[in-house]
Amino acid sequence: MKLTHHEQTPHPEHPFAEIIRILGKGKKGSRPLTQDEAYHAMKMIMADEVLPVQLGAFLMLMRVKEETPEELAGFVLAARESCHLAGQAAVDLDWSSYAGKRRHLPWFLLSALLLAENGISVFMHGASGHSAERLYTQDMLSYLGLDYAKSVEQVKQQLQQQHFSYLSLEHFCPKLHEIIELRPVLGLRSPVHTLVRLLNPFNAPYSIQGIFHPGYRPVHQQAAELLQQPHAAVLKGEGGETERNPDMDCLVQSVHNGELSDENWPALFPRRHMKPEQLEPQRLSLIWQGETEDEFAQASIIGTAAVALKLLGKVDSQEQAQQLATDYWLSRNRQKFKPA
Repeated sequence: MKLTHHEQTPHPEHPFAEIIRILGKGKKGSRPLTQDEAYHAMKMIMADEVLPVQLGAFLMLMRVKEETPEELAGFVLAARESCHLAGQAAVDLDWSSYAGKRRHLPWFLLSALLLAENGISVFMHGASGHSAERLYTQDMLSYLGLDYAKSVEQVKQQLQQQHFSYLSLEHFCPKLHEIIELRPVLGLRSPVHTLVRLLNPFNAPYSIQGIFHPGYRPVHQQAAELLQQPHAAVLKGEGGETERNPDMDCLVQSVHNGELSDENWPALFPRRHMKPEQLEPQRLSLIWQGETEDEFAQASIIGTAAVALKLLGKVDSQEQAQQLATDYWLSRNRQKFKPA
């Protein structure tokens, strides 16, 4: 006997439907995910166990409500496990670079290279975006005669040779890169743009992140604490990158062995500089080699390195950090980083 439409066995509910219901059940019925729920949600996403329509709904519900520290920590733990990279390379400082620069050149790149020249191994990871007017780190390295890594093995080689390596997200966590690539389709950034900054794929003891919206600064700080990251610092960086703007006060929110701290780094100039009319990436190597002068660039490079040195415990105070970074800059090998 054939069953009527109303008598047919209903489809069992998809396991991910519960996650969407928690987030989307209206103003009074919805709530944030617990860290455990966020972990399991991201595990399913990374394992391709969700339907495209579910992924889209999840990303946009999260975007509207914004991530809690607990959700971020859960997402990051699941994504890290899927990357399978912890401990595969010896890294001192994890440095995320996902925003791209629009108003100024990426002076933070020279800050990272300054640390690397002085024996601090820096692993930088990021992704190229879809904004034609932005300069992304991967594309800038050639102006300094550097190659970006295309595999984890190459990262290891570069870290041994020059204490610095950059690897794009697509080469170590393609699923997250695939989701980031949805931005032109969805029209908005998603929680993945936030979690990748905290990813620290090689489990470096020190991590530094730049954000654009100040509201995300304490969220990153608290998520780093939940992730038991030994040492981390987050700042509102120039253009959203990990770069101190010397024209403005810079609040750095940190975690050191479970203790949260906030520290304000004062502006280095009394008046703000005009942004350049156009960005010329070749100036990166010219500034490093001392062939041209730029007080904003130099202050940005030294100031960003100083924040990193304080995080790394190389100094005890801002003044010492600024002085050590200045010493590094004045004694740099100017023959390095010439364009190929």
